Amino acid sequence: MQWTSPLPLVYLFLLLLPFFPGRNGKENISTEWPTDVISAWEGDSVTITCSKNSSENEVGTYLRIREPLDNIVYVSSKNTSHIHRNFTNRTTYLNEGTNLTITVHGVRRSDSNIYLCVTYITKNNHHIKQDGKSIILVVKAKPNGVIEQSPQSVLAQQGESINITCVLKTWLEDEGIMLLRTQMQPEKVFHVSSQNTTTIFSTFAYHLEYSKQGKNLVITLHNLQESDTDIYLCAAKLKNSSLLVSESGTMVLVKGGKQTECSINSLAISTPTIVVGVLLLSALIFCILNRVNMKKFFRRKKTNVVYEDMSFSSRSNTLVRTNTYSNNS
Repeated sequence: MQWTSPLPLVYLFLLLLPFFPGRNGKENISTEWPTDVISAWEGDSVTITCSKNSSENEVGTYLRIREPLDNIVYVSSKNTSHIHRNFTNRTTYLNEGTNLTITVHGVRRSDSNIYLCVTYITKNNHHIKQDGKSIILVVKAKPNGVIEQSPQSVLAQQGESINITCVLKTWLEDEGIMLLRTQMQPEKVFHVSSQNTTTIFSTFAYHLEYSKQGKNLVITLHNLQESDTDIYLCAAKLKNSSLLVSESGTMVLVKGGKQTECSINSLAISTPTIVVGVLLLSALIFCILNRVNMKKFFRRKKTNVVYEDMSFSSRSNTLVRTNTYSNNS
């Protein structure tokens, strides 16, 4: 049995090895943190604790709001700090160990937002971002006793559905109840009149349902996307009165895109792998076929030599016998 040297395949594999994705060496550090929900009344004090990297590579830690993206508090590893002008006179912090504890005094309804903890470290002379937990802060005004809304906050994954309930608590006749979007993308979402005529506005035109019994309204938003993250307010228009809104609204945080990102990354990683695999398979098939052809070539060549030798031997024997018979006669 012939043995074929594997060195060409080894060299080919070593040549194509850099195209294979590695398991290690990823610079960005990504950790899935839980989301905290904090509910407070206007005028209360709220404390947010961010975990941070306390190593010698630490640069600093931020507390940010998501929409519009802005830095509220920054504390460096050397304990120097910067506080946003809207929070300067009512914010204190304690930078100790692996925690940065930030306290906002006298919170306002405008402080309702999604807060993010972010830490930066240095590695190989590059800044690396480490995402921490997110915090939903809902600041409620004093109850007006006219319209109530629930839930105060809701965390949903992309593609899921949520319910928002509006309850009008007054004996006065109303002209209608509506749902408003107030922060990231202010607009009307839905309106139902006292005669039950409805209007669904463009953003949720194809993924909103509702049910109404008396002065209780339940609105269902389907197939939520990250762009739907916002604060939603129930509002009621009473006859001969101004528009009244609920005290706190519902803060909706939609977390999504991770699966899509993973799919894109997987596609980006698998594509060169597939290409390399096809190349290696093609090379292997080529070597096998080449080996088979070489065997056939040598087999034919050997057969031809034997045939020529036999022919030559046969002619030689015939001539010898003929000469012998000829001499004897």
